[in-house]
Amino acid sequence: MGHRTIRRRASRLIGFALGFLALLAPLPAQAWGFFAHTVTGDIALANIRPETRAAMERLFRAEALLGTPECDLATLQDATVWPDCVRRSRWRWGHTAAWHYRTTPICEPYNPRRNCPGGNCILAQIDRNQRILADESLPANVRLQALAFMVHFVGDVHMPLHHGDKDDRGGNDREADYGIAPGLNLHWIWDGPLAERAITSAQPSLVRHYSAAERAELAGGTSADWGRESWQISRDWVYPTAFDTEEVCERELPGATKLTQEDIRQSIPVSQRRVTQAGLRMARLLDEAFAPGPLPEPQRN
Repeated sequence: MGHRTIRRRASRLIGFALGFLALLAPLPAQAWGFFAHTVTGDIALANIRPETRAAMERLFRAEALLGTPECDLATLQDATVWPDCVRRSRWRWGHTAAWHYRTTPICEPYNPRRNCPGGNCILAQIDRNQRILADESLPANVRLQALAFMVHFVGDVHMPLHHGDKDDRGGNDREADYGIAPGLNLHWIWDGPLAERAITSAQPSLVRHYSAAERAELAGGTSADWGRESWQISRDWVYPTAFDTEEVCERELPGATKLTQEDIRQSIPVSQRRVTQAGLRMARLLDEAFAPGPLPEPQRN
């Protein structure tokens, strides 16, 4: 075998290894991973009214008016990830960064008004953008932008660590191994690989039409309720499981940990339920926004 052949094969092996490691590397915290977000859109599409689907398709025709050619917004799946795409242009969309989360300390009493100055948090923006979407007097491109923000934030609020926090930016500052995959962080694990495994292993598929009884169980509540759920899951499950202690508020947690295969297995149903709830609640908000007449006044907590 010639030296050139050896070098070529070695280069391919090195390239493969680097590519694999890149997949394991922690990414900047944005939201639920691309896959989980688009699946919430698929669930919503399987459960919205035909009239809602038709109204959305008409609205997507305004895509060109948004001035974001680098970020597609022609389908509901596009909409679920569009806000993460446009925020890369910080000069134009940087003001939306705080809309993707609402860090709430898990070791203090839950306060729905905390950390949302001027409505710049995920809960306020879900409600705000639904009302913009429902207002037929507004230009189509304004309503389309609101649709994308609303559906994306519905996904985000169901990821527990976009709401719960233990002085670590929602788990971003806690290095964590995911089984045999090293060097991730706790936030990214719940955003990406755990959510993806939960979705792909679900039986039956999470993407399906749900019965009225299932929707009644899973699709209810307000954005404030959904945020409280994520905060509670972070407090009662995410941190205790990651650090093998029920005393997460009584002790200083280490900066690094490891999720074992058993931790992952037990967390999958939690993630599956959150993805399902996000999709069904998204469908409900879309049906409400496109229904005739004004939206009801928001509930006050």
